[in-house]
Amino acid sequence: MRQGRHRAPADGPRRKRRRSDADRVATRRIRFIAVATVAVLGVMALRAGWIATVEAGDLSQKAKDQHESTIKLPAPRGPILSADGREMAVDKHAVAVTATPYLIKDKRGTAEKIATAVGLPVDEVVQRISGKGGYAMLNTGVDQQRERYLRKLDLPGITLQDTQKRLYPLGSVAAQLVGMTDDWGVGLTGLEKTMESYLKGKEGMREEARDPNGQALQILEDRAPTPGTPITLTLNSAVQQKTEAVLAKVVDENDAKAASAIVMKADTGEVLAMATVPGFNPNDRDTFKPDTERVRSITDAYEPGSTFKVVAVAGAIEDGAVTRNTSFSLPETLTLYDRTLKEAHYRPAVSWTTQEILQNSSNVGTVMIAQKLGEKKTYEWIQKFGFGAKTGFDYPGEVSGSLPEFEDWSGVSILNIPIGQGVSVTLAQIAEAYGAIANRGRMVPPHVVKKIGNKVLSHPRGQQIISPATAEQVNIMLQKVVSDDDTGKEAKIEGYTVGGKTGTANKIDRNTGQYTETYIASFVGYAPATKPGLVVAVMVDEPAAGSFYGGDVAAPAFEQITEFALRQLHIAP
Repeated sequence: MRQGRHRAPADGPRRKRRRSDADRVATRRIRFIAVATVAVLGVMALRAGWIATVEAGDLSQKAKDQHESTIKLPAPRGPILSADGREMAVDKHAVAVTATPYLIKDKRGTAEKIATAVGLPVDEVVQRISGKGGYAMLNTGVDQQRERYLRKLDLPGITLQDTQKRLYPLGSVAAQLVGMTDDWGVGLTGLEKTMESYLKGKEGMREEARDPNGQALQILEDRAPTPGTPITLTLNSAVQQKTEAVLAKVVDENDAKAASAIVMKADTGEVLAMATVPGFNPNDRDTFKPDTERVRSITDAYEPGSTFKVVAVAGAIEDGAVTRNTSFSLPETLTLYDRTLKEAHYRPAVSWTTQEILQNSSNVGTVMIAQKLGEKKTYEWIQKFGFGAKTGFDYPGEVSGSLPEFEDWSGVSILNIPIGQGVSVTLAQIAEAYGAIANRGRMVPPHVVKKIGNKVLSHPRGQQIISPATAEQVNIMLQKVVSDDDTGKEAKIEGYTVGGKTGTANKIDRNTGQYTETYIASFVGYAPATKPGLVVAVMVDEPAAGSFYGGDVAAPAFEQITEFALRQLHIAP
């Protein structure tokens, strides 16, 4: 019994071991929690450091963006002006209307409220704002009255932005030359495109501080836009308008495909009018047709026919091969190898002088003059008069026409090239060449840009291609063409001396290379013929009603355009 009282309990040591194990587990848990806590605190410290250093600028910018707003201020585009001060292209303040589709909940309701103001059908507006994107253009420039209406509506997802809208106050007048811009005021065609670096301005910027509701509190920075540079042309707006009106009438009355004309000063090369009909109105883009965009006077080459005959005649006189009174015995036809050349109208064998050959526009006589001059010299004179090369006109798209290299002339090239067949020219080249006759032998390239800003541009004075004496002889001959009983009689202007030449040429089928029964009718001349005045060239493409001769179709148009221009510019008879 006594021994039993003093014996230790059987589970005593095990209890001690269990308590010891529990302590160790608890200790490990405490250590793990401590380490984890330290780790989390470390990560948080690192993140805080990252935010405070690396992301500080970005977060600062985000906070700034919530309270500040930068607004771009569009720069007015430089105007394009005529020489007489008329605005041909000008910027006006407008408001562009855009939409953020995903912000617009009631698509149909919104469209019905704004359709009239943005100038679109309701269904078109619905279509534009029904996408899930963040941007849709509704109108590039509404007027102030519609702007006020739209601002009053204050519709979600509809944004109004100040901008500039390009307007063309004279509508279709000189539209091909002036060109047009795209919806955002960037030059797209014509001088609007080629003079883009001068016309475009430098946009301004306004930075505003705003409250949480987006209301402006303070202007932090304000940089005004810099307007573009004005461009002044050589065009006279009244002469340009008259030229286009005359051409439109010619096209209508003769059921023609198109018509073009140039009016330029012989002594300076300044182009007062360069017109093509049909044209287009850049204010009405919906009716625009790409085919009406071309400045045909420089982009379209054609066989000139009889207006080209002056080259061989002038060259032969300058080289001493003939004089104005040299007589030629002209057969009814002229045969060379397998080719026979005829006159446009039958005539018997005659004896005509150089003067009479040009007056009567004789094909046979002109070729005989060229033969007397020589093939090589004839080719060189064609080059001297500027054919086969661009005039250098300060406008894109000019073509050089075509002149076969002398090495490529065949044995019968002398039968057709001197009379304006087998070569192609532009109306600008023809005007330049006749300008040399009117300007005492000095040929001056045409140009249309007069000033950039306040700087008057200098242009080439041209070169003396024939002597003043030769120019005077040819001038006298061309005045005879415009007489009461000759081919250019319809070009006579009451009170003024006029020199000029008619041209009628068959067009060529581009697919077959064969001559067709369609024609180019032309007339090129100048007045007053007694001093350097105005050179006017007119070309009518495919006159189909009645006569197709240059003397009947183009000469009357020359008379109307030239008489108006002379009086408009106060050039005395």
